[in-house]
Amino acid sequence: MIKDKIKDAGVLKGILASLKNKGKKIVFTNGCFDILHVGHVSYLEETKALGDILVVAINSDASVKKIKGKGRPLTKERDREEVVAALASVDFVTLFCEDTPESIVKELDPDVIVKGGDWKEGDIVGGDYVKKRGGKVVSIPFRKGYSTTSLIKRVKGLQ
Repeated sequence: MIKDKIKDAGVLKGILASLKNKGKKIVFTNGCFDILHVGHVSYLEETKALGDILVVAINSDASVKKIKGKGRPLTKERDREEVVAALASVDFVTLFCEDTPESIVKELDPDVIVKGGDWKEGDIVGGDYVKKRGGKVVSIPFRKGYSTTSLIKRVKGLQ
């Protein structure tokens, strides 16, 4: 079930440690995922291909508002968790409330951390930690023409 994929970070930490002990490679990414679109779907599929287990940490409503500004998010955090968890490529979803995912990266200790093409590898929050532990940091190019912000502008007739 979809809701079985949604875990509190503390619970997920134990699950991931057990999976790592069985030789599974844990891949981590994070984001707002406010309005899910084909760019997100292809990004998450490419991200999953880098390992065995894909964990997606979703920004809380409060952190999305800080990052994206007034009027965002359009979709509540619990709804965003369920929609992302419904994707076949996603194994687990968790929520984080901080401004950056640094503490959750350290808590979950992934083998690979991934962000979209707007992030240079050296700027990916948590990347230094993952590299120091022998892991990998990856920036995946965006699928051209897809972004939530541009979609919102089109809907509003601004683009």
